[in-house]
Amino acid sequence: MTFDQYQEFTKKTAVYPTVGQSYVYPVMGLAGETGEVAEKVKKIFRDSDGVVTEERRDMIKKELGDVLWYVSQVAAEFGLSLEDVASHNMEKLLSRVETGTVKGDGDQR
Repeated sequence: MTFDQYQEFTKKTAVYPTVGQSYVYPVMGLAGETGEVAEKVKKIFRDSDGVVTEERRDMIKKELGDVLWYVSQVAAEFGLSLEDVASHNMEKLLSRVETGTVKGDGDQR
């Protein structure tokens, strides 16, 4: 499956107010799901001293799937191809590797 195929699938499962007209709902969903990933990781440290069990790994996988769904929908609401977003990110990171600026801060490195 490609990123674009996945994005087409997410469009078919998108059921929220203003689908195709506003990015607000999926952005808020992305923030919420990202928080859920952080909560699961926090509990790994709190309850398991950082040891990741298969059950915890599966819980993280499910939450990351939700994050991916919302990333896909945010991209769609902005008229962006998920494939293009991923490709652009790869180019940016490769450029940073080539220039030795992977570490550091600021978007324009």
